[in-house]
Amino acid sequence: MAFWHFNLLLVLISALRKDAAVFTLQNKCKETVWPGILTGTGKPQLANGGLTLNPAQIVHINAPIGWSGRLWAWTGCTFDPSGKGKCIIGDCGGGLNCVGVGGAPPISLAESTLSSPMDFYDVSLVDGYNLPISVIPSGGTCDKCKAITCVSDLNQKCPNELQQVEKGKVVGCKSACMGFNKPEFCCTGAFGDPNTCKPTQFSKIFKESCPMAYSYAYDDLTSAFTCNGANYLISFC
Repeated sequence: MAFWHFNLLLVLISALRKDAAVFTLQNKCKETVWPGILTGTGKPQLANGGLTLNPAQIVHINAPIGWSGRLWAWTGCTFDPSGKGKCIIGDCGGGLNCVGVGGAPPISLAESTLSSPMDFYDVSLVDGYNLPISVIPSGGTCDKCKAITCVSDLNQKCPNELQQVEKGKVVGCKSACMGFNKPEFCCTGAFGDPNTCKPTQFSKIFKESCPMAYSYAYDDLTSAFTCNGANYLISFC
């Protein structure tokens, strides 16, 4: 995308904002993806919990003040006209509409909590990785109001023991917690606080590929961002 086209897109996103943030979902992949949305308890569901996003397609979704939740992209999906089906990665219970159900890992996540009183947002690989993902705020003000980019293809660097393989192709990279289910990788039990749960050889691979993203549960220092009054462009690939 030409630089001036990109700036124009951000201006248009900002113009859409009223009393709520606008999430603009953009598919920069060569194939169709299916964004899933999991909303926090007590908050309104966005876009019925899931939608189809064709290559180069852009969709605007209004989110009310106080909304919190996570977004990800399913891949390799087949759905019937009623919205029932399945996905290779990110499935949320066999339907296009995720209502209170998170996506099956490994998935790259964009997470947000809006106006509490600041917006908190991040990209997380704690549940693994399946696609490049970026979160770019516009129109907001804050010292840490920054674009988060995770564009490296981690599937190509994924350790053999963490690879999710379908038909001979690596389609996702599991987190060490998912791959080994041990407290030191999951930050549980004796490793359940920031003093005991430290980066591992596996989380470091994730961090090297996407330095601004969460690579494990307590990776807050370089991975948590805040903004005030912004809209958010979430790009896949």
